[in-house]
Amino acid sequence: MPRGQKSKLRAREKRRQAREKPKDQAGAQATGPEEEESPSSPSSGLKDAPQSSSATETPSNPPVPGQVHSTITTAAATSNASFNKGASNQVAERSNTSPVKETTEHWHRDPVDEKVVRLVHYLLYKYQMKEPVTKADMLRNVIQVYRNHFHEIFKRASDHLELVFGLDVKEVDPNRNTYVLVNKLDVSCDERDNRGVPNTGVLMTVLGVIFTNGNCATEEQVWEVLNLMGLYAGRNNLIYGDPKKLITQDFVQQKYLQYRQVPGSDPPRFEFLWGPRAYAETSKMKVLEFLAKVHDTIPSAFPPCYEEALRDEEERAQARVAARARTAAMASARSKAMASKSSHTK
Repeated sequence: MPRGQKSKLRAREKRRQAREKPKDQAGAQATGPEEEESPSSPSSGLKDAPQSSSATETPSNPPVPGQVHSTITTAAATSNASFNKGASNQVAERSNTSPVKETTEHWHRDPVDEKVVRLVHYLLYKYQMKEPVTKADMLRNVIQVYRNHFHEIFKRASDHLELVFGLDVKEVDPNRNTYVLVNKLDVSCDERDNRGVPNTGVLMTVLGVIFTNGNCATEEQVWEVLNLMGLYAGRNNLIYGDPKKLITQDFVQQKYLQYRQVPGSDPPRFEFLWGPRAYAETSKMKVLEFLAKVHDTIPSAFPPCYEEALRDEEERAQARVAARARTAAMASARSKAMASKSSHTK
């Protein structure tokens, strides 16, 4: 090729590259790492949630904890510990308390992980406000430009809410993709005001430890699991306060747990059993389903516990039938008494 023609081709290529460079820069600004919002940026706040300057106030981004028995859940507890660390650090950064020393760099490296944390916070806020949430709300207020990852983010957030807080995400209107958070217990174990986070996940964990240890677990067995979740006796937790008070006083006073001294133990040792309210508001099958969810398996994967849970379900069904029969008999007796009284007055 003649030298002059080569020079013209090089000049034309340079002009083309010069024209395309601004477009590439604009595209990078639209889709680049700036979308991974830092916790302190105004755009990272939830649009319809109030902002808080203290960890003790109603959090627009509530923090996150825990999971289940060491023989049942080491991997799940480890995963939750990482999630809890990232969420706890975010709360410390937003509050006026001393910042947690551990770095939050891991949680800001992957924008999808960041969105999972933010969606958990957002859904918890909606639960505390007793408000439903739509897919459009989540896309607009949390997911934003990562809408292509919505299903992954939503599933991971839903799994954390179930395993950590004992909350199920239920779709109530498929046409509008509207969801509500439902406590796994028939009545929430969290009797604090709306500014607290649900304790159901911790309670289901302890109930699971008790169930899988022959319906009676020693204090050592329970703390073995709680330690895996990052909860330690005598060490205040950012989310739950004093974990020992929570399980040995609060849950006991609420009648979800029994906490008693092991007979004949010297020095004294203590053990946990299900309380009457736990039997009333949940069941062995529901707790087993919770444990199976932790392992990404099915309840029958734990044969002895599954057989016991099936027997419990059958007994509960028989008790319900008997209760309905008693109610019907009482209603019939009242009706006959009213009819008899009416005939006598005539």
